[in-house]
Amino acid sequence: MAMKLYGLIGYPLGHSFSEKYFTEKFAREDIRDCVYKTFSLKNIAALEELLQQHPELCGLNITIPYKQDILSFVTDTSHLPEGLPACNCIKISGGKISGYNTDVIGFEKSLLPQLKPHHTHALILGNGGAAEAVKFVLKKLKINFKIIGRSLKNDTDYIYEDVDKAIIKFHPLIINTTPLGTFPNADGCPAIPYEFLTSQHYLFDLVYNPPKTLFLQKGESKGAAIKNGYDMLGIQADESWAIWNNND
Repeated sequence: MAMKLYGLIGYPLGHSFSEKYFTEKFAREDIRDCVYKTFSLKNIAALEELLQQHPELCGLNITIPYKQDILSFVTDTSHLPEGLPACNCIKISGGKISGYNTDVIGFEKSLLPQLKPHHTHALILGNGGAAEAVKFVLKKLKINFKIIGRSLKNDTDYIYEDVDKAIIKFHPLIINTTPLGTFPNADGCPAIPYEFLTSQHYLFDLVYNPPKTLFLQKGESKGAAIKNGYDMLGIQADESWAIWNNND
C-alpha cells in the first residue's frame, strides 16, 4: 500500500496542532495509507530538498514565517483569493504545486459567533503573513481596521508606543496575529495598554497554545469577550483535508 505523506512546514515548530489533529483523525477514521509529519525548515529554500526527498508528499500546511515566502514555490495560484498575498496550504500533484488559503474560512467562522454590531473598528496586532487572512476577512465583513507593528513599514498604521486610551476605545475588536504568548514563552503578550479595555471589547488571539494566553487573560480580567485560535485551526485543517482529497 503506497503511503501518502502530508505535513506542516514552518520555523520554529514546537508542539504541532496539525500533527496531533491529523494523526488522531487517521486513527479514528481508520485511514491507513496516510501519515502527517512536521518539517522544521530554517529557511524556505530547504523546501526544494524536502520535496525531492519525499516524492510521496501530497500536501503541506504552512505556518509562521513562510505564509508569504511559499508563494515563490506555488505554480498554480488560481485558488488563492484575489488580493490575498499569503498561502497556508499547498496541494502537490503531478508536479504541480497549487496554493490555497484556508486561514480565511477558519478565521471568519471562528470570529463570527461573538462578533457584535458595535465591533465596527479593529486593531490588528502584527503585520506578517498570518495577518493577511485577518485583513482579508475584515474587509469582507466591512470592518475598518488599523495595523499595529513594531515599526512603521508594510502599511503599518501605528507602532505599539502610539496606542493610547483613545485608540483602544475606538477599536473594540483587537486581533493578535503575532506569536507572542505562544508556549513555551507563555509569559509574553503584545505591548498594548490593557488597562483601557472594557466589556465592549472582543479580543481574538490566533495563538491556541496555551488555550488562554496572557493577551486573553488581560482582556478577560476587564470583562472583554475572548477567543483563541483553536477552532480556527480545526476549521482550516478540515478545509486542507478537503482540498487534498479533491480531484480538481
